[in-house]
Formats: sequence, C-alpha cells, structure tokens
Amino acid sequence: MKKIIITLLAIFLSTTLVFAVTPKKKEKPSDYKIGIKYEQALKSDKPSLVLFYTDWCTFCRRFMPTYEMVSQDYKGKYNFVMVDAEKNGVLSADYTISGFPTLYIIDPAIDNRVHIDNGTYGSKYLLYRELDRYLNVRARIK
Repeated sequence: MKKIIITLLAIFLSTTLVFAVTPKKKEKPSDYKIGIKYEQALKSDKPSLVLFYTDWCTFCRRFMPTYEMVSQDYKGKYNFVMVDAEKNGVLSADYTISGFPTLYIIDPAIDNRVHIDNGTYGSKYLLYRELDRYLNVRARIK
C-alpha cells in the first residue's frame, strides 16, 4: 500500500511540474522570432518577404502562424523579415504602410518591391502561388 501511495505521489508531482513549465504561448507578433533584420535582407542576393506588423493588430496576430509556416516552407528561397511598424516609422513611411499586416517582396538584387495584397495572403494557396510566381519571374530576369 505504501508503494502505491509513493508511486501515485511521484506521478502527481512529475505531471504537476511538467504543466508548471509549459512554454509561453505566442500571443502577439513580436513573440515570434522569424527571419533576419531588414538591413541584412538588403545585403542579400535572395528576395525577402517583409512583414510590417503591430502588436495591437488582431489581424497580425491571426496571420502570424501562417507567416511562420510560410517561412518554414520557403526556407532557402526567401529571406523572412518582420518589421514592427510603430518602432520603424521611417521605414514604414518609405513603404507607405497604411494597414496591418502588410507584406512586401523586396529584391535588392534587381531593385524591386512588390506589394502583396491582403486578399492574397488571406489564403495560403494564393500566397504560395504568388511567391512561386515571383520566383519564376525572377529566374527569367536574372
């Protein structure tokens, strides 16, 4: 009987400790650490998918898991950049950011910026199609 009580107590304590240290849920865009800095992207020969976001934006919060998935699926083909629009006002003004989230493909190698309409990245299929289309066009240009 003593062994059973000790075993149950050990199980209880171990599961309690596991639940006590569960990883923090990503609640706002800045909790995600995806990609490289904007300045690094400008020096790269690869195109970059740049996300302009704010932490208070509900749409940004909902889009982040998709952006994370895209960054994994297109790793090696694109650089990924996250720009907090409120902390980077000059850069946001340069891109004329007026809503969030906003996506751009930037390609310093051919001095190009492509705005991706929010209707496109509302669908994973449409976003992937647009990213593939850009890579195909870029391959023909270079």
